[in-house]
Amino acid sequence: MAAAAPGEPVSRDADHEQPPTETSPLLPSNNRDRSSSPSPLSSQRPSSAHDLLQALHRKPGSKRRWPSILALVSLCLLVILIIVLAFIAPSSVEQYAQQAAIFTPTSLSIASFTAQGVQARVQGDFVLDSTRVSKKAIRDIGRFCTWIARKAETGQSKVEVSLPEFGNVVIGTAVVPGFEVDLRDGQTTHVDFTADLLPGDADGIRQIATKWVDGQLGDLRVLGKASVPIKSGIINLGRQALRHELLLADDKIPSIPAYDIRKLNFREIDSPGSSGMAAEVSLLVENEYPIDFTLPSFGFNILVDNCNGADPYIKLADATTQSVHVLPKEQIEVNVTGLVHQLPDVLTQYCPGSHKSPLDILLGNYIHGKDNTIYVRGAASPSKDTPDWISNLISDITIPVPVPGRALGRLVKNFTLADTHFSLPDPFAEPGSPGASPRISANVIALVALPNEMNFSMDVSRVRADADVFYKKRKLGRLDLHKWQPAKSTRVEPTSPKDGPALKVESKVTDAPLKITDDDVLTDVIEAMLFGGKPVVLHVKAEIDVEVKTTLGELTVRGLPAEGEVEVNALPRQPKHPDGALPLPPGIQPQIRDLRILSTTPSSLAIGATVNITNPTPYTATIPYLDLHILANNSLIGHATLKDVQVGEGVNPNLTVVATYCPLDLGGEKARLKGRALIGHYISGGNVSVTARLHQNSIPFLPHTGYVLGKRFAINVPAPRLRMPRRGNPDNPDDDEDSNPHFIQNALLHLLSSTATFTLFSPLPATTITITSVNATAFYHSSIVGKILSDIPFSVPPIDEDGNGVETPKLPVDWNPTSVGYDAVKRALGGTLKLDTKATVGVKVDLWEESIDFHGKGIGAGVRL
Repeated sequence: MAAAAPGEPVSRDADHEQPPTETSPLLPSNNRDRSSSPSPLSSQRPSSAHDLLQALHRKPGSKRRWPSILALVSLCLLVILIIVLAFIAPSSVEQYAQQAAIFTPTSLSIASFTAQGVQARVQGDFVLDSTRVSKKAIRDIGRFCTWIARKAETGQSKVEVSLPEFGNVVIGTAVVPGFEVDLRDGQTTHVDFTADLLPGDADGIRQIATKWVDGQLGDLRVLGKASVPIKSGIINLGRQALRHELLLADDKIPSIPAYDIRKLNFREIDSPGSSGMAAEVSLLVENEYPIDFTLPSFGFNILVDNCNGADPYIKLADATTQSVHVLPKEQIEVNVTGLVHQLPDVLTQYCPGSHKSPLDILLGNYIHGKDNTIYVRGAASPSKDTPDWISNLISDITIPVPVPGRALGRLVKNFTLADTHFSLPDPFAEPGSPGASPRISANVIALVALPNEMNFSMDVSRVRADADVFYKKRKLGRLDLHKWQPAKSTRVEPTSPKDGPALKVESKVTDAPLKITDDDVLTDVIEAMLFGGKPVVLHVKAEIDVEVKTTLGELTVRGLPAEGEVEVNALPRQPKHPDGALPLPPGIQPQIRDLRILSTTPSSLAIGATVNITNPTPYTATIPYLDLHILANNSLIGHATLKDVQVGEGVNPNLTVVATYCPLDLGGEKARLKGRALIGHYISGGNVSVTARLHQNSIPFLPHTGYVLGKRFAINVPAPRLRMPRRGNPDNPDDDEDSNPHFIQNALLHLLSSTATFTLFSPLPATTITITSVNATAFYHSSIVGKILSDIPFSVPPIDEDGNGVETPKLPVDWNPTSVGYDAVKRALGGTLKLDTKATVGVKVDLWEESIDFHGKGIGAGVRL
């Protein structure tokens, strides 16, 4: 068919259709059939698509249908969004959620402990923070998707937590109810739900807990898995499998909470069917977490170390805790009661190769301020409210608990010695043996302060110690009390609120060796005791072993620190003699009796005597051997020895002393002359004193001590008066006759025969003296009366029982007739006069012989024809 000419209108009623053009509609117009009768189907099903497309293809100027356009665009966008959400967005949204999600727990409380686990209430704040997402694309997709979704709601789910590095051991599961959160960026949702928490594999949990306690856990990877049903609005997103890993670095893993022991009390248990010791401990524990729950009562075993780490722990006590309410981020007070019914034998037995038991080590560390470690292991709870799964879970978990030591310091509040007895070293003792040291015997009374927490009775049965003795902060020596000494104790209740309880301990110490370590300090102590004039304070530091009887049986507590001061009485202060000697105080001067010659040599006399000594101190002493040098005017003339002397309190009569007079042997000729002058002055009735000094050989096994003491000071000892009748009347001051005892008591002069006889009183009560020669001159008021020169020996026996002396033979007198003195003698014919005399007398006692100068004053002389 030919085409129409340009510009020629096309007839709408033409029988033949024109070929389609670019502007032809995709579907034929329904106008062409309007005049014909419509078919039933076409009249009943008008085409919506046809109308929509026809409307979109209207010519310019025609009215468009905008709702249809918007519907089509929305449909296309929906298709695109479905494609993105179904294929592209899920992974991105998942990454976005993992990085942007923040859940801050504000409270975790345990509503109750059930038979299977724990019912916990969790409160916190959930927010999506897009700034935490590092990749922009993921951040944008996530923000867009969550903005569209706005909210998400989860259904009930089960969360399983495991540890991959430990064989995927399950440590717990939680049944979490559904909740709804706001997904928009920065919008916070407060979450509050209750979950059922169930423990996992008990053996695996105990294994991990043990490594945690031992510090061997290292970094910990925790894996959480859950299948969670999620829907957003009416869109059900199905059950989503969630998996999240958390790496806890070693320094981020929670440690054992810090605690502080606020109260510790020990008391006895003595009830029907139960006895022993109870320890009540109150602890303050730091809770750093927002956790709120009530702990039920727990049971524990208290264990201590054995002899070495390879040995199993020793069970010491059973412990229980009371129910305690834990508040978020607040200190928790936990009260623990430990019960000890009987001490196991292994706790008190010596460790191999040692003299200490595990109990000794434990107590020793505590009382010396060193830390101990006790071990707490879970056990069955005494309460029926505690679920069995808790007891089973903690039954094999052992937690070390450091227990700080308590340096007890000065336990001994008072330390005294009663009935003290000192013993000097025994000269026949073996070197290094106890007898080779000074020894002390005493009743020791110590008042021992007890810690306030010790509220139980105990009885001390035996004690022993090693004590260091100090004087003015310098160590004197060591008191060896390593042998057990019997003791008894009495509890002393406090007298004021400031004082605590105390224990009075009494013990008898017998012959405890005092090992001198510094002779100079000993010198100072002895000097202060004898001549200081005030008590000497000795400081004692000791470590004491004590055997005590308690409700748990007999215990030995070793190494208790003890300090105390011991006051030693001193003699009254006396001034020093010019030569450095110190005089003995009045009233305690020795009184020499029964002087006798024991043996002689040509140059020496061994003199025995009994001595009465007054001891003004409350101390007694045993002197096995003591030797003193005797000096006259700083010249050594002899020595005195005491052997096996017991010195008691007060007057000590009849002590045996042996003195050896041997000046020539000890000091040479100079000493012999000084000794001769001393004897002459003595028998002439003068006041004589000698100086006694210790020397290197004075005290056995203490040579340096004797030497130092001898150099430091000496004792000035006045010689006792001669036991002879006195002349004159000492109570009559008008009687100028010498009242001192004299060797020559009186004389009788014979003028015609030019002789004289004398009455002599021997100073020796049991020894006869031989006079070998006499060279004497008699004076009357400084005028020579005459001289006696005789070498005829005669004997002077001891004074008889009636106190009578002996009369000498007639000795020749060479008168001085021109002297005033001789005239006075003649005028006194038939009467008496007083003469002075100077004589050198040769004296001999057995083998010993010496010349002695005698000076007599006011000797009564009778004159006869």
